[in-house]
Amino acid sequence: MGARPAGRPDVIRLSGISATGYHGVFEHERREGQEFIVDVALHTDIRAAAASDDLARTANYGALANQVRDIIAGAPVNLIETLAERIASHVLGAFAVDAAEVTVHKPQAPIEVPFSDVAVTIYRENHP
Repeated sequence: MGARPAGRPDVIRLSGISATGYHGVFEHERREGQEFIVDVALHTDIRAAAASDDLARTANYGALANQVRDIIAGAPVNLIETLAERIASHVLGAFAVDAAEVTVHKPQAPIEVPFSDVAVTIYRENHP
């Protein structure tokens, strides 16, 4: 992982990872499921990977996308806050990154007024 560079960190960002999940506090959400969309930003120093042009020295975003999809489709939780924490915890444990920002979108949330999206964003750091 190495020391975080001074100033703004490098970011690897995946947007719009989607899968059907069975999360929510209502029984029909858990029974019928709905689409959840996740954005993940990995904060990490990518200079060594760029210099060596070696995938092994950076986060494999293809693997990350598959893992996030599997978490979305996995064991149900009541809150998208919990889903975001679950994803961030996994990312920090599976990839050599300094921090992760995770946004979970629930565009089909059971809300009675017109809306375009509900989202929760969290930022978590990997502490040595």
